[in-house]
Amino acid sequence: MNLENLNIWCWVIPALVGIIAGVLGYLIGKGSNTSVTGNTANINVLETENAKLKTELENCNKKLSAAATLPKTKVTPASLAASVPTADSFDAEAAKAAFGKKIKENDLKIVEGIGPKIEELFHGFGIKTWKDLSKVSTTKCQEVLDSGGSRYRIHDPASWPMQAKMAYKGQWKELVKWQDIHKSGKY
Repeated sequence: MNLENLNIWCWVIPALVGIIAGVLGYLIGKGSNTSVTGNTANINVLETENAKLKTELENCNKKLSAAATLPKTKVTPASLAASVPTADSFDAEAAKAAFGKKIKENDLKIVEGIGPKIEELFHGFGIKTWKDLSKVSTTKCQEVLDSGGSRYRIHDPASWPMQAKMAYKGQWKELVKWQDIHKSGKY
């Protein structure tokens, strides 16, 4: 009787191990399938964005070739001044609509990557407005950061003058879109 019980266990134990292994394999396989699906979705989004950018590029190239066929006109300082957008007045409502919160004029903290302490550093260097910051080189921005000590070394000011220029010109939608695409203010 002892031998018969032993023979049954020789069949039951491998069968249980097989069933448990099968269930675990199924669960693990199902879990990895979701990550493949997620990657496929990311690839589809990137391919769609790439197609849009290619279309934009084609349109720009068409406009460029059309502009090349136009007759040349004499450019004067007065005509240049008329074509360049200016930021004569701050439109708080447009800024609020784009950002979803109240924006104060010349608040350097609107530039992604600049917080209250870094804003104070810029103020100490006489850079108090978006226009001032838009005219500063990246090297000068780094110099301002270095003046604050080693804790500011992690910041990358490469995009700050460009973001400040968008704010100065009142290009709120463009600024928000740029900040959404370039997380943490990096290119």
